[in-house]
Amino acid sequence: MGNKEVGVRPLHDRILVRRTTEEDKTPGGLYIPDTAKEKPQKGEVVAAGKGRVLEDGKVLPLEIKVGDRILFSKYAGTELKLDGEEYLMMREEDVLGIVH
Repeated sequence: MGNKEVGVRPLHDRILVRRTTEEDKTPGGLYIPDTAKEKPQKGEVVAAGKGRVLEDGKVLPLEIKVGDRILFSKYAGTELKLDGEEYLMMREEDVLGIVH
């Protein structure tokens, strides 16, 4: 997908994430059937809001930016289907870390 516009701009501290695909085989060379795979908990940020609005009205910018590869909790976010592709919309607080 690259940098293609997804047509959705997340609000506030939300981000739109595309899951990364899991490997089809183990390090030992065994193939994993689709039914045995868990949904990956890694993804790439494809869109991000402007930041969290504080009580005094100021905006705290997001630490995460478009293009970051992230780890997130297993049940994080809301699943969305946009233009035939699946995404997750989640808050920045659901992100466990940025992969370097």
